[in-house]
Amino acid sequence: MKLDALKAKLDKKEIVDLPITEKELCDRYEQLYTGAVNDVLRERTLLDQALPCNIMPLKMEMKVAGIAYTIRSNPDPTVTGEMEIRADMLDDMPRECIVIWDAGDESEASHWGEVMTASAIARGSRGAVVNGGLRDTMQVLDQNYPVFNKYRTSNGSLGRTKITGYNIPLRIGKAYIYPGDLIFGDIDGVLVVPREMAYEVLVRAEEIKATEQEMKTWVHEGFSAKNIVKKGGYF
Repeated sequence: MKLDALKAKLDKKEIVDLPITEKELCDRYEQLYTGAVNDVLRERTLLDQALPCNIMPLKMEMKVAGIAYTIRSNPDPTVTGEMEIRADMLDDMPRECIVIWDAGDESEASHWGEVMTASAIARGSRGAVVNGGLRDTMQVLDQNYPVFNKYRTSNGSLGRTKITGYNIPLRIGKAYIYPGDLIFGDIDGVLVVPREMAYEVLVRAEEIKATEQEMKTWVHEGFSAKNIVKKGGYF
């Protein structure tokens, strides 16, 4: 079986340069909303960029954009080596990142909590998306750090789950996530924007946001639905 083409497509993606800084990119995305960005991705025939709908913000007003820093873990009752890989993962964490933690089908352990939040903030991380569990919820909320997660539990991770890799490609639901991709989350969930198109998607979504403001004016002025569609509007 020849796998070279599949490996080239899935195993790794080059982190391309952006025409603006990562901080500016993320700050501008945070002025948008996921619906507008998702519409742009659909224009580009990308229909599977949303993470599963059960991954939601810890508080509904949380909104965050950042650069994907990926982590994968699996259930494991052993402890040896876990603290070492966690320390390496934290020391390698870049500024402006969103931590994307994929725990697969894990449903018992927590993967994120108070100390992990404090450590991420100290390293300049913008937020965390956890396809898994959260604990120390009140202490996390007190730190004003955006977190999106699947469930909450008091169960700690040691003796239940271990990190198997980080800064590697992930697939959560139907969405593929590569280190360096743009991650954007708000009250309607989390999106993955491939890095190579993140700036162009941003500019187009900004245009859509401006157009929608104009569409609201048309509605208030009594334009018919057909006339709005003719003028480039949509519902």
